[in-house]
Amino acid sequence: MDQGGGFKVLKRGEMAFLHLDIRCLYTILLSTTFGCIFSSTTELKVNPPQHFEIVDLGYLGYLSLQWKPPLTLDDFKDCAVEYELKCRNNDSEDWKTIITKKLSYRVGFDLNKGIEAKIRTILPEQCANGSNVQSSWLEATYWTPSQGNVATRIQDMDCVYNNWQYLSCSWKPGVNIPLDTNYYLFYWYDGLDQAAECAEYLKANGTNIGCRFPSLESADYKDFYICVNGSSESMSIMSNYFIFQLQNIVKPLPPHYFLLIMNSSGAINLKWTVPRGPIPARCFIYEISLREDDSTWMSCTVDNEIFTKRMSNKSHQICISVRSKVNMFCSDDGIWSEWTEEKCWRDNRWKETWAYSMLPLGFASLFLLSTLLLFLYNRQALLKTILNSNKEVFTQQETCC
Repeated sequence: MDQGGGFKVLKRGEMAFLHLDIRCLYTILLSTTFGCIFSSTTELKVNPPQHFEIVDLGYLGYLSLQWKPPLTLDDFKDCAVEYELKCRNNDSEDWKTIITKKLSYRVGFDLNKGIEAKIRTILPEQCANGSNVQSSWLEATYWTPSQGNVATRIQDMDCVYNNWQYLSCSWKPGVNIPLDTNYYLFYWYDGLDQAAECAEYLKANGTNIGCRFPSLESADYKDFYICVNGSSESMSIMSNYFIFQLQNIVKPLPPHYFLLIMNSSGAINLKWTVPRGPIPARCFIYEISLREDDSTWMSCTVDNEIFTKRMSNKSHQICISVRSKVNMFCSDDGIWSEWTEEKCWRDNRWKETWAYSMLPLGFASLFLLSTLLLFLYNRQALLKTILNSNKEVFTQQETCC
């Protein structure tokens, strides 16, 4: 519009400058807005922790991961900085992840393998204007000192917690080891001040091949760490490490008594008593082996009684045995007990048939025998009478003379 109140017609070049000015205005506004946002986030930076390390405490695999706070935390004095920690054994695909505000974390590892861990600093959202601000990762690794050849360490380690009362472990010596080689077992679990050595070794030809442990107080449902190392004057012997939980290697006793009842209808009722010892009744699962003539089938139950039927009414013999194990409500795994002695039921119908068939024959034989005896008795009496009469005649004749 011109000064006279009319409209002014813009030339083509002037319209281009006008569009350019509007675009510039939009650009300035957008860059200002997003620039503030970007600058607000990029300005917030945090450093990773310092002096991150993995420390062996002498607990046979229970290690301490520890670190110190990052530098330049003065801008976040009112914020509780957190740390994201990841760790694993080298052969594992899964990381164990922990978020903590502390400066250390203890966890168990298999010392037969290498260990790797990494950590970074995290700013809470309330300290980062609702954003997620993290530092770069700081990494650490750990290996136990390698001594000796792998073949020299013990083999076939087998540990059993007998009836949830007594732990025993056994192993086989390494391959191609010197004659003077001997092995020594050390163990630790949360509750012991330090690792302890086996107090009662099992021996073969003077060499330690196992260990009987004393009563282990408060060791259930905890990681139990074992190291078996060796010594020889002529070569180094490699150590071997193990981690398990006692409740997962319990071998209970079998049921000490059970009863097999066969009903006339062919139904089988099997009852047994809970195995002796400290294991609660609710912790058992049972496996039943039923052998019917030449066929065998298995069954499991958590009760100490089972009802079943014969597979065939023509079967002549049924034998049953039972064994026990700690169930999934009290452990992750377990070891089956020994089988009980078999209880057998045998079909005696052939004996009854034989008895019924032989009964008339018995009566007939008894009748014949009685008749024979009576006949012999009567014959003997007759002969005696005849002899007596002859004697009297002879006596009379002698008198007459």
